[in-house]
Amino acid sequence: MSFSSDVKKELLAVQEQARHCQIAELAAMLGGAGRIQKEGSRMHVTLITENEHVAQRFADLLAQAGGITAAVTQAHHIQQKNKTSYLVDLYEDESVQKLFLLLKIIGRDGRIRGQMTLTDGQLLRKSCCKRAFLRGAFLAAGSISNPKRSYHFEIVCTDLNKARQMQEQLAGFALEAKIVQRKTHQIVYLKEGAQIVDVLNVMGAHNALMNLENVRILKEMRNDINRRVNCETANINKTVNAAYRQQEAIRFLQQQGVLNGLPWQLQEIAGLRMEHPDATIQELGRLCDPEVGKSGVNHRLRRLGDIAKQMGFQLRDFDDKTDEIEKRNDWS
Repeated sequence: MSFSSDVKKELLAVQEQARHCQIAELAAMLGGAGRIQKEGSRMHVTLITENEHVAQRFADLLAQAGGITAAVTQAHHIQQKNKTSYLVDLYEDESVQKLFLLLKIIGRDGRIRGQMTLTDGQLLRKSCCKRAFLRGAFLAAGSISNPKRSYHFEIVCTDLNKARQMQEQLAGFALEAKIVQRKTHQIVYLKEGAQIVDVLNVMGAHNALMNLENVRILKEMRNDINRRVNCETANINKTVNAAYRQQEAIRFLQQQGVLNGLPWQLQEIAGLRMEHPDATIQELGRLCDPEVGKSGVNHRLRRLGDIAKQMGFQLRDFDDKTDEIEKRNDWS
């Protein structure tokens, strides 16, 4: 079972007792997976989903909130015949009119209001109703990726107007959703792990929230370890590169026969560097007699490099000379 399926299973277990919340969830489910068609003088309402439990949830909400009886039936998937879709159909005029009145889609005068948008502001006056609405929208047309691979939460909307309404509802919970078009649909989505945690909390998927948080913690720990390792590796490479350059400059000075004529402090640090090719600047300073600080060691090594450059020294390309450095422990 996918992470998205686990989230929906948990949300399906949430039982709304308040009728106004049931209506909000019902409206979102109809807007996300429903179709309203006119057949002659009659209206036909259908909810289509690949999840049998979501279809049953819709039928249960119809009964609980509106006293409307509807059965769940099976049908072949429209695009993929090897998949099964579950339908909840409302054909009877009385049931359809009850639903429209319930969801404020049709006024008491019998006329359909506006563009049959996802819902009406009257249905979402309370925070609990907004949470139920988001839960219903996700059940009907939402999905969430496995957080072990990526962070992605989305709700599919059939038109831009519905997508903007969904975006507005998410914004009411400080969730900054974006909209992108995918083929003929508008996708409202979140990509940040922290915001997906928040939306799971808003909808009531607390177990999924904890699972996602655990994954986020492990990911952050791994990323932190990788950053530390990369940093350490960079520092080691920098130290090895610097040591190699210093040794090459010292060898050049020795070959030119000028090393023994330099001040004893420079001769001392040159000898220590050749004897201890892997030593850090601080370690070289401790080996000096008397002990020298890091700035003093750096100054002496830079001085050796400057003298070598003045005499025409050119450093050849450094290409992983670690083994070579370890072998060259002497002055030859």
